[in-house]
Amino acid sequence: MFVVLSPHTDEGKVIFGKNADRPSSEVQEVISLPAKDHPDGDSLQCTYIDVKQVPHTYAVILSKPAWCWGAEMGANENGVCIGCEATWTKLNSPDDLMEKLLGADLVRLALERSKTAREAVEAVTSLLLVYGQGGRCSEETSLAGWAHHNSFLMVDATEGWLLETVGSHWAAERLTDGSRHVSNGLTIHTKIDLMSDGLMEVAKSLGSYTENGGKFDFAKSFSVDGMDQSGTTAQSGIPIKGRQEEGQKVLEHFIGQGKFGLKQMCEVLREDEGIISMSGAFISTASQISVLPPPESETPACHWLTATPNPRISFFKPFVFTPNADIGTNTKSPDFGADDPVRKVPRFQSEVDRRHPLYRLHERFCWYLEQEDPKGQMLLANIQELEKNCFEDVEEGLKNYDEKNAARMSQVFDHMTSLEMNFYK
Repeated sequence: MFVVLSPHTDEGKVIFGKNADRPSSEVQEVISLPAKDHPDGDSLQCTYIDVKQVPHTYAVILSKPAWCWGAEMGANENGVCIGCEATWTKLNSPDDLMEKLLGADLVRLALERSKTAREAVEAVTSLLLVYGQGGRCSEETSLAGWAHHNSFLMVDATEGWLLETVGSHWAAERLTDGSRHVSNGLTIHTKIDLMSDGLMEVAKSLGSYTENGGKFDFAKSFSVDGMDQSGTTAQSGIPIKGRQEEGQKVLEHFIGQGKFGLKQMCEVLREDEGIISMSGAFISTASQISVLPPPESETPACHWLTATPNPRISFFKPFVFTPNADIGTNTKSPDFGADDPVRKVPRFQSEVDRRHPLYRLHERFCWYLEQEDPKGQMLLANIQELEKNCFEDVEEGLKNYDEKNAARMSQVFDHMTSLEMNFYK
């Protein structure tokens, strides 16, 4: 996850970017949901448990693992963007597999309930206190024991918040300028703007902090020995140190080239296949970039999502919140209802095909590339040209935003998805 703020961006924009690094067999879908009012006393079914519903939820666009209720990343109509990363800490235990709220559930809940990034922090931390986090984090059979804690990056048009959790405890850091990169390790050290009650006492009980040992360092206190310095997570083989260092280097490289914007974040997410753009057992199953103009701007926020794996060969398609926004169904996975193996208890006893229409055609395109078929390179060149033209057209439309452009933007994601699919057919 990345965020770049003033003074590195043009016109005071906030730029959010994230690759969803998930098991290679997992399908990520993109869906949009309108704002909605809910009856008093209503409950909401998340991936594993029910929570109390709020009176009103905001319109959202979500990039999410198709098997679970929650989202890996997304944005809402208020210009709040959130992504989550898996982390492993000294408080991890077998109890993490107990069915509670997944990190993905917390992302979606916070987007549906928050007007600002600061409110998103409050939403996640209050839900953690009441319901906790936990549960199997993949439907893949080989990852039946995979569970983790989570870091969240929340941004809006004025600031960012980094929230890192250890079980039901947490620390948060406010980001007002500069940039930040977050991978799978804890990164909040002594600059802690908010923390859970009793956090320091927990660190003391672990023997990782004493009052005469200097200023309280969250990452040092709760990172698994060596996890914030070197090594990989046992569950995924992700090189923690390598990803964090490489991501920071790449980000600083593109910031150093001048004003940072949409195209630069694309380059960051596409950089260094195998580390930032992941390959292997875990891959970048989808990507998102959000460009948030300052509050005084008349230009709306624009969110760019791929809905397909590997940003290096995927097309970032634009979405703008408008009254009649419609992204169509080409990035939505099949709904198996009560027969879904995630819903039936015992869970995960069978497999289903979750590929959405765009994913199926993109899979064919990937096959051409893997076979070194000339058609694959031709398709890639066509997609890159389509994306370049789309960037330019949308940028112009947003600069001169009016009712006509708003009407055109309401279906631009669906339109661009259809054009992309036509190339693959």
